[in-house]
Amino acid sequence: MKHLRFLRGAVTLAATLLVAGTASAQQAGGRWSVERAAAWERQTGWMAGSNYAPATAINQLEMWQAETWDPATIDRELGLAEGIGFTTMRVFLHDLPYRQDPEGFLKRVDEFLTIAQRHRIRPMLVLFDAVWDPFPHAGPQRAPVPGLHNSGWVQSPGAEIVRDSMRHGEMEPYVKGVIGRFRDDPRVLAWDLFNEPDNVNGGSWGAFEPDNKPQMVLALLRRTFGWAREINPSQPLTAAPWKGDWVEPGQAAPITTYMLENSDIISFHSYENLEGVRRVVNALKRYNRPIVCTEYMARPRGSTFEAIMPYFKEQGIDAVNWGFVSGKSQTIYPWDSWEKRYAAEPPVWFHDIFRTDGTPYRQSEVDFIRTLTGRR
Repeated sequence: MKHLRFLRGAVTLAATLLVAGTASAQQAGGRWSVERAAAWERQTGWMAGSNYAPATAINQLEMWQAETWDPATIDRELGLAEGIGFTTMRVFLHDLPYRQDPEGFLKRVDEFLTIAQRHRIRPMLVLFDAVWDPFPHAGPQRAPVPGLHNSGWVQSPGAEIVRDSMRHGEMEPYVKGVIGRFRDDPRVLAWDLFNEPDNVNGGSWGAFEPDNKPQMVLALLRRTFGWAREINPSQPLTAAPWKGDWVEPGQAAPITTYMLENSDIISFHSYENLEGVRRVVNALKRYNRPIVCTEYMARPRGSTFEAIMPYFKEQGIDAVNWGFVSGKSQTIYPWDSWEKRYAAEPPVWFHDIFRTDGTPYRQSEVDFIRTLTGRR
């Protein structure tokens, strides 16, 4: 009831913050030119990888907090990634560990980058996330709910900050502190500033989301791009639209348009079959920039490695699927596990490639990935 009461409260957005966010984005380096983005693409080549959190972490907090930091598991699992030829991983950070202990958090990020470099992997780092539980808290995290997809994943920042535009500025030290520390670090591939910022979590936490969330997160997204531009990192900035509303001219929501028009490289999410993926990619080509799919692969929906990954390679689109090692996030279960519970492992895994012990879910699938990455 406490959460419901404060979310029912009046929410106002400060128009001055929208203006400030736009103005600050024009400072320092500004959006990369098409030529600079093309040069980045030539330097990186085609890349494949997964969204990654260790099997021992239910969410970003359990991954990054000092008490549950697990470099041994990370080293072992990134070894699996190297073994199938993956050269990048998309990795979510969180503002709370930074706010508690900035230097300790940055040291753990540095250690992670060192481990990744040892396995010839350049991660894309994600600063904010608008998906799943809007009430993150520091300290011990709850245990997974059996059979439930992402039962403990948390948003960053939490709803109490997102809903209050006067508090958005509290995120500036985090954004500038993290990007500032690694702004010229060749181990970092790119900065993904905000994961699905306008996702209202229908079917899971939607009842706790404010009605005007897209407008509120757009204000924070503008400021986040502005803060990042002030740091002017050597790596590209991006944020990925995910609803496919950019396909039909004039149908894109304002936040989708903002992401596409302010990203140095274009990233997107799609869990559609090949026909659907072709449709959204063709619509994105008009931006004449490198394209990265930062989320795909949901087997029961026809979004499989065999169907989608060859097309991405043919088109030069970096391919980053959701899920790597089955663990506490439980993303082998489908999204509809929020509506009906699964008492046993589903007959077809939704996401993930390896079991917790490192054996492949499907050996034929791993062999197929290796043929595309050139890892024999």
